[in-house]
Amino acid sequence: MTTLYEKFGGEDVIAKVVDYFYGLVLADETVNHFFENTDMEKQRKHQTKFISFALGGPNQYSGQSMAKAHEGMNLQPVHFNAIATHLHDALAHFGVSETDIDQVLTHVSSLKDDILYK
Repeated sequence: MTTLYEKFGGEDVIAKVVDYFYGLVLADETVNHFFENTDMEKQRKHQTKFISFALGGPNQYSGQSMAKAHEGMNLQPVHFNAIATHLHDALAHFGVSETDIDQVLTHVSSLKDDILYK
């Protein structure tokens, strides 16, 4: 069975999606303040590895756990939903089907408890 990672074209394509995704995120006043003091190059690399793994690619993600990474941010559902919308739009921009996007967002939603209210 082909993984979404393979179907989307591997890490190079996912890196482009992540770049586009952060363009949307940083333009959104609902969530961009969370990244004010973030090394965005490092953030993009981490996110590319994380999303690659989440889509069935190799596990090269060596970052903190989701709960640890979001500790002290007190993220609310409105923030989570904004990020999920930007991820949807970034994937759609690169021609990913709604069915595959739903699969990705379902996976992301399964992490909600580790991200919200920390």
